[in-house]
Amino acid sequence: MTERTTCAVIGGGPAGMVLGLLLARAGVEVTVLEKHGDFLRDFRGDTVHPSTLQLLDELGLGGRFAELPHSKLHEIAFPLENERSVVVGDLRRLKVAHPYVAMVPQWDLLTLLADAAAEEPTFTLRMHAEATELIREAGRVQGVRYRTEDGASHELRADLTVACDGRWSIARRQADLRPKELPVPIDAWWFRLPRRPGGQPAALTPVAGNRRVVIVIPREDFLQLAYLAAKGSDSRLRERGVESFRRDVAEAVPWLADRVDELASMDDVKHLDIRLNRLDRWHVDGLLCIGDAAHAMSPIGGVGINLAVQDAVATATLLAEPLRRGTVTPAALAKVRTRRLLPTIAVQTLQRILHRGLVHPILEGRREGPPKPLMALLRRVPAVSAVPAYLIGVGLRPEHAPRFARRAPTPRTGRR
Repeated sequence: MTERTTCAVIGGGPAGMVLGLLLARAGVEVTVLEKHGDFLRDFRGDTVHPSTLQLLDELGLGGRFAELPHSKLHEIAFPLENERSVVVGDLRRLKVAHPYVAMVPQWDLLTLLADAAAEEPTFTLRMHAEATELIREAGRVQGVRYRTEDGASHELRADLTVACDGRWSIARRQADLRPKELPVPIDAWWFRLPRRPGGQPAALTPVAGNRRVVIVIPREDFLQLAYLAAKGSDSRLRERGVESFRRDVAEAVPWLADRVDELASMDDVKHLDIRLNRLDRWHVDGLLCIGDAAHAMSPIGGVGINLAVQDAVATATLLAEPLRRGTVTPAALAKVRTRRLLPTIAVQTLQRILHRGLVHPILEGRREGPPKPLMALLRRVPAVSAVPAYLIGVGLRPEHAPRFARRAPTPRTGRR
């Protein structure tokens, strides 16, 4: 079966759903293809930063988002002895409408965006629609072929195809767009443990020492944890077994010792192969890559989802009018990369500094925690904590909803 749309979006993640919503509000016919039947995947980016919260307000969706079950993180703090801590990123110092990071299951955010987009007559979301092949004719991408749950093959022809299909993007590979890989010395292992009533922590807490780094992220009903170790050590960790892993976690974070038995097996521990890369060119004629398809980010700082959303906003802002006119040229596509390159490089540079200067020395046993001069500076001048908070929470070039996509606030329903 052959279909026709103006813009085909591959991938129903944050970038794809935001782009679909914004283009539909511009009156552009847009079809989003999502290979899964729902949005329920665990340990995806669940951090919604102040810049994205501001965007939701501008789209009239702030009230709906507030009703989603979520927790708020106002600071990043390194624990010290005697139950003291040093705040390295204090979002309360930011002059923004939402001075915190909202921790919300990504599937809830995507459902919110999908519901809002479904209100627009030019929006279509196809679930169980797995992109399999780009349609290339006359030297340009003319759309995408996809497979549905029943195994049937379909063609979706489009003036523009946007790849939002993540760091292993099929569309990017078929277009022969090859990212430049940056060295990453670490990987992450995600898992969750119970959160005790009234228990610590209240802030995002990196715990470092004894060749281990564990990041504790408080959620409403549980603790989400990231165990950082040297890249390539997944098989060794799994061979040692869950008892050794429990012991490592309890030694790194002693106050978790009373609950590590909740890890039944290493199947409860999800490995993330951390990649840091970016494309030199984000497009070919008829195809644009954004989000992780254009630049894979480390989970350090939790900025990946928010950068992807910013890419989507910039794409809609720059391309809505050319799409309405049917004049999306390679030069127009190149403007998206030009606009988003500096924030991308800035975040990746910061992440590389944190990998090499903070995390890796601890894992190698060359340091027991953050550099002492940095900690001393933050203790003496707490206002410095606003700098990392701004870089993580807002970024160098925050994007705002274009005028055509803005809506009045949606009243709350009173449900929570």
